[in-house]
Amino acid sequence: MVFFNTTCNSTLEDLRIGSEEKIAGDFTFHQLALIIAGGSTIVAYIVSFYLMWQHALNYTKPREQKHIIRILFMVPIYATSSFLSLWFYWHAVYFQVISEAYEAFAISSFFALMCHLVAPDLHEQKQFFRQMQPIKPWLLPVNWFAKCCGGERGIWRVPKSGLTWFNIIWIGVYHYCFIRVAMTIVAVVTQHFDRYCESSNSPVFAHVWVIVIVAIAVTIAIYCLFQFYTQFRQSLAEHKLGLKVLSIKLVVFLSFWQTIAISLATSSSLNLVSPNEKLAYPDLKVGIPSLLLCIEMALFATLHIWAFPYAQYKEGAKTTFYPSPNPSIGIPPRENERGPKMGGFAGLKAFGDAINVWDIVKAFGRGIRWLFVGAKRRHEDPSYQLKADTSYPTPNNSDGKSTDHLPIANEFRRSTFGLPHAPGDPMPEESAGLIANAQPNPGSGPRRQATPYQDSNLPPQAYNDNAEPGPSTRPAHFTPYDDRGDIGAAGPQYYAYDAGDPYSSNYETGVTRPQQRSSTQVKFGNALWGHQDPQRHEGSG
Repeated sequence: MVFFNTTCNSTLEDLRIGSEEKIAGDFTFHQLALIIAGGSTIVAYIVSFYLMWQHALNYTKPREQKHIIRILFMVPIYATSSFLSLWFYWHAVYFQVISEAYEAFAISSFFALMCHLVAPDLHEQKQFFRQMQPIKPWLLPVNWFAKCCGGERGIWRVPKSGLTWFNIIWIGVYHYCFIRVAMTIVAVVTQHFDRYCESSNSPVFAHVWVIVIVAIAVTIAIYCLFQFYTQFRQSLAEHKLGLKVLSIKLVVFLSFWQTIAISLATSSSLNLVSPNEKLAYPDLKVGIPSLLLCIEMALFATLHIWAFPYAQYKEGAKTTFYPSPNPSIGIPPRENERGPKMGGFAGLKAFGDAINVWDIVKAFGRGIRWLFVGAKRRHEDPSYQLKADTSYPTPNNSDGKSTDHLPIANEFRRSTFGLPHAPGDPMPEESAGLIANAQPNPGSGPRRQATPYQDSNLPPQAYNDNAEPGPSTRPAHFTPYDDRGDIGAAGPQYYAYDAGDPYSSNYETGVTRPQQRSSTQVKFGNALWGHQDPQRHEGSG
C-alpha cells in the first residue's frame, strides 16, 4: 500500500532571499535579475504599446485588428507578471496563473484572426468551409491514429465536410479558454487553503493535476492552430501567417514548458537541482524562469513588428484578398475591403473593443452547442451531400468587389424561373432562368428590345434602325424615352397627340402612320402634355 505525504514540506511563503553571496560586484543574483528583468520589461512595454497604438489609430478593419491588439497585449502582460513574480517571489503563484490565463485568450484571438482572414464574418466563414476543397489530412500523430483505428471509418478520420472540419478546429481551440480559466481558479483557491503546493508533485496536491490538465488542453489547442495553418499556409501567404504562428507558438511554448521543466527539476520528489550559497530556492524556482521570460518578451515584442504590421491597414495600402474555398471551380478571390478609421479618439475605441471578450464567450458556447446539441443533425448540412452548395458569396466580376448588397443582383443570381427541373436533379445554374426566358422584341433586330413606351401598331421599320428598306438615322432630338425615330425622304410628319413632344415614343418622322389617333386620345394627350406647336421642331435637325 502506497502512502503519500499530505504535508507541503517547503513553500515559498516560508522562504526569503537575503543571505546569498554576491555574484557581480555588489549585486546578488536576485538583485541583478531584478535589474535585467526591469529593463527588459520597459523595452517590451515601449515596443508593444507603440505597435498597438498604431493599429488603433489605423483601425480600418476592426474584425481583424481587434484580435491583433489582444495578441499584442500578451507581451506586456507576461512581462509584468514575470517581473512581479521575481520581485514578490513568495506570491509568485498568483501572478503566474493570471498571466497564463491570458494565454488562452491570445490563442483564441489568433485563431479568430485567421478565420477573419478567410472570410469577414461567421456566416460567410461557414459558407466558405462548406465548400472548402481539398481538405488536407490530419498532422502527426493523429494521422497515425487514423491508420490503426478504423481508417476512413474510424474516429480519427478526416471529415468529408469542410464545415465539420472547421467546427472540430473551433472547439479544439476555444475549449482551452474554459480549461485555462477554470484551472486558474482552482490554483488560486487551493493555494489559499494550502492545498496547491507548487514545490511538490505529489498527487495529493492540486499542483500536479493542474499541470497535467493544462498541458493536455494547450497541446490540443496548439495542434488545432497548426492544422488550420497547414490548410491555409499557401492561400494566406500574403499575411505572413507562418511568422504569426511562430510568434504565438514560441511564446506559449517558452512560457509554459520551461516553467514546467524548472518546476520538475526543483521539486522535492526529483531534486535534480538544489540551492547553494549563491542561488536560493526562490531563485531556482521563480527567479530563473521569470528572468528568462522578461528577456524573451522584449525579443517577442520586436518580432511582432514584422509578424503583425500595421502598414497594411493604413489608407492607401496594398489591397488584400480573401482566399477561394475551392480553387478548381475558378471563382476569383474577393477583395478584403478596408473601411474608414474607426478607432475613435486616440484609438481608445479600438482598445475598448479589444478588452471586451464577450465574443470569445459566445464562441465557446457555440462550440459546446455544436459538440453536444447538434451532433445528431450534423450530417443534414448541405456540405455532406455529393454535390455541395456552390453559393459562396464571391462575386463573378473581375475587380473582386462584392455585389451582395444589391437586391436585384441577388434575385437575378438566384432565379431559375421557367427552367425544367425534374425531382432529384440538381437545380439549374443560377440566373439561367431569366436568361433562358428572355424574349426578343417581335419584328426587331438584335440591337433593340421592347420598352413600355413602344406602340405595337407601328411596322418594324418604324422603330428598328436595322430594318429594310433604306438607311435610317436618329433625329437630333432623340431622347432615352424615344427608341424609334427615323428620318426618311418624305420629311417629318406629326400627329395631334404627341406632336413635338420629345418624351413621346410615338413621335415619328418619315413614316406613314397606318392609323391616326382618335379625338378622345387627342384630348387625353393634350391634357397630359399640353398643346404644343409642331413647327418648333422643324429646324431642330
